[in-house]
Amino acid sequence: MAGFGTSRQVVIDRRRKKGLIERRYGEFPVRIRCEGGRPLNEKFIKLAAAGFGSGYAPLAPGTAGSLVGIPLYLAFSALSWPVWLITITALTCLAWYLAEEAEKLFGRKDAPCIVIDEIAGLQWTLFLVTPTMLNTTLGFVLFRLFDVLKPFPARFFQDRLPGGYGVVADDLAAAVYAAAILHILMRFGVI
Repeated sequence: MAGFGTSRQVVIDRRRKKGLIERRYGEFPVRIRCEGGRPLNEKFIKLAAAGFGSGYAPLAPGTAGSLVGIPLYLAFSALSWPVWLITITALTCLAWYLAEEAEKLFGRKDAPCIVIDEIAGLQWTLFLVTPTMLNTTLGFVLFRLFDVLKPFPARFFQDRLPGGYGVVADDLAAAVYAAAILHILMRFGVI
C-alpha cells in the first residue's frame, strides 16, 4: 500500500508541474487546470477590475462601475472614520494592482471595462459624507462630471503615469475635486 501511494504521489507531482491535476470524485475523474492558479487568478482579476461585470455595460461602463461603488460606500460609511479611511485606502491599493494586471490581460491601456478605479474614486468623493439620498446623488454626479471632464491634473495622471497608477490616479484627482465641492456645499448649508 505504501508503494502505491508513493507512485501515485509522483504521478500527481509530475502532472502538477505540467499544470494538470486529476482528482477522482466517485468514479469520475475530474481534470483541473491549475498552472500556478493563473486561470482562476486571471478570471478574478478581470471580474474584479470590471466591477463584477458592471464594466461590460454597453453604454457608459464608467457610470455603471460608479453605481457599484454606492453600496460599498453605504457599507463603509457605517464604520468609524479611521477604519473607513483604512478600508478605502486598501481598496485603492487593490484597485492599482487590479488595474495594472487587467491592462495586461485586456492588452489595452485603461480599457473601458476596467471600472475598479471609478469604484475607488467614488469612495474618496463620499468619504466622511453623511449617507443621505441627496448627498450620495450629488457626490455621484459631481464625481462622474469631473471624471469625464478630467481637469488638471487628472488628464496628466491618466496620460503620463504608468499602468495601474495612471488608471486610478485620474479618478482620485476627479474625486478630490468632487469631494471639495461637496464638502463646501455641506459646510455652507447648501445641502
